[in-house]
Amino acid sequence: MAKTVIREGMIFTDRTIDNNFFRYLTYSEEDEKWQIVCTDAGYSEVKPYTSYPPNKESHPQAFKSVAVGRTLNEYQIVYITRGRGVFVTDGATYSVIPGSVMLIFPGVRHFYRPDYEVGWTEYWVGAKGPYLEILKEESFLSPERPFHEVGLQNGLLTIYSQIFEEVRNQKPLYQIKASSAVLSLLAEIIAHGRTAVQYSHSEQLVEKAKFLMEENIYGEINLNAIGEMLGVSTSHLNEVFKSYTSMTPYQYFISIKIHKAKELLERGELSIKEIAFRLGFRDQYYFSRLFKNKTGISPSRWSAFVYR
Repeated sequence: MAKTVIREGMIFTDRTIDNNFFRYLTYSEEDEKWQIVCTDAGYSEVKPYTSYPPNKESHPQAFKSVAVGRTLNEYQIVYITRGRGVFVTDGATYSVIPGSVMLIFPGVRHFYRPDYEVGWTEYWVGAKGPYLEILKEESFLSPERPFHEVGLQNGLLTIYSQIFEEVRNQKPLYQIKASSAVLSLLAEIIAHGRTAVQYSHSEQLVEKAKFLMEENIYGEINLNAIGEMLGVSTSHLNEVFKSYTSMTPYQYFISIKIHKAKELLERGELSIKEIAFRLGFRDQYYFSRLFKNKTGISPSRWSAFVYR
């Protein structure tokens, strides 16, 4: 049984923690015709009392100075989901907390880093192209608005995950798919900044619970830990969550695992046993029974249906 680890603002399972992932990407003239290309993407869990950026010996020179000051020739979207730190850009200083988004603009000097005693978890993606310049010219993107407090949004995490899957596998047209997801990411951030809707406490509770489960999709659910971090009892969490989603938190957690299993089966790169283990199920037979119960067909038949 994997051990559940509770850290500031997030839950992990010890066997599933992957502290760092990043890809620096190439693109062709054909990709550039899309008017936007994805240049890099990754995430890092920066633990307290560790140097920043992590694995800096693997980063190109332009990225090594992130914590002391640099300029880039691309746009970057950096999302912080845990911890705290500081972001300085064009002379303005911002306090970074969970749910902060930092927009990096080409040619604008900036730096950001987590508090040494706290650390943080960051998701980031870089892009460039004429379409982004049009968005800037039309004031959808502005260097005067480089910092957004969007909160822990499940939708943002889902889009980052889509980008990571594309750049990991690099299947045909992955650049177009990844760069399109970058635009979706920007649309979510811009929409959040413009909306006048004030979410109720219950809606915020459900959204944060969804976020925690989505980020821990490869681990195990711990409702007591989620309730503790959200400041509510497990019974209250269950009651509110079901009233907004018609599912209990456990049912929702299983549903997103099954959805992820479908994606992994469709890619055909892992065996059923490997998928079951990756998603945190105790054995492939339990996973197969659960999958059939939820979808009506077995994982093997799902794969055969996709590839026939």
